[in-house]
Amino acid sequence: MSDPSAPKDLVVLSLERWDGVWRRNQHLLSGLLAAEPRLRVLFVEPPDDPVHDLLGGRRPRFGTRLRRIDERLWGLRPVKRLPRRVDRRVDERLAGAVQRAADHLGMRRPALWVNDPAAVQLAQRTGWPVLYDMTDDWLAADRPDAERERIAAGEAWLLRHARTVVACSPELVRRKSAQRADIALVRNGVDADRYRTPLPRPSDLPDEPYALYVGTLHRDRIDVELCAATASALRGRGRLVLVGPEAWAAADARRVRDAGVLVLGARPHDAVPAYLQHADVLVVPHRITEFTESLDPIKLYEYRAVGRPIVSTPVAGFRDADGVRIADSAAFAEAVADAVPATSQFPDGAEDGDADWSLRVADFRAASGI
Repeated sequence: MSDPSAPKDLVVLSLERWDGVWRRNQHLLSGLLAAEPRLRVLFVEPPDDPVHDLLGGRRPRFGTRLRRIDERLWGLRPVKRLPRRVDRRVDERLAGAVQRAADHLGMRRPALWVNDPAAVQLAQRTGWPVLYDMTDDWLAADRPDAERERIAAGEAWLLRHARTVVACSPELVRRKSAQRADIALVRNGVDADRYRTPLPRPSDLPDEPYALYVGTLHRDRIDVELCAATASALRGRGRLVLVGPEAWAAADARRVRDAGVLVLGARPHDAVPAYLQHADVLVVPHRITEFTESLDPIKLYEYRAVGRPIVSTPVAGFRDADGVRIADSAAFAEAVADAVPATSQFPDGAEDGDADWSLRVADFRAASGI
């Protein structure tokens, strides 16, 4: 019989770092750690890639040692020293680094939470019980052929062998149900109370009305040309402001800045509600693709919580939400400009009580057994 006081160990293979920009992983894990006092978590970030950094003109990074993030939460960032075309054992070496870190923490047979379908070698190597949490349809994203093949092979293995499969959107469940019939739906959410508590206007915002987008800046999602057109339409009336980590090409970054867009970059998750609360209009200049159709945007819940006007392209999530003005790419820029300046401040947010992260954590816990 298992010891009910023994630690419950979890290794998370994440697609993002544990940093000030909180995503689904951080929200769920913080709730799980609060709910389960025996839980211990090793959070594995995407590896540093010094060769790729050098080729891109950036200062190379060489991974981090095991670090303590919180009392029962550790972080690990391995290093990918050579490209796969040079070192065919890259994934084996990365899996070994994670296994050694888990061993160091005394995690003998942890559960393995996988976000990255290309990172299945650790599961295959260890036989640890696997939870596959699908947040995006990476097979629909624009990726090089070799990477797409690795993703496809990894996802096929996970859908066959994972003990539990969870998806964040009904569309992901629909697309993958032919390969796996028992996928649990656990959508994204929001800490509504935090987003509805009024905060001072951030000092780095422009002294004029502004339209705001919050999210990762990448062509997988955002329409660069539409951002430039929107900035032009706002000229003389306000400013388009983008808040979020920059993950796009240098040419895209130049394109939007040259058009007059104010790009503030990433902000800590505790600071984000203030940027949303003071916006005249919140915008979603997303591309409509097979990839974006698979999403359950966290920003939908955060935007609705603060109660500001919203203008969105007809993208998944927003096009079916109440109180959102939907505009196609031809009408989007003028629709945003028409909403600036706003006529009120701090209205009541939408009553999305069933979207609170605490309820999502409970759903995730029930589905995963964590």
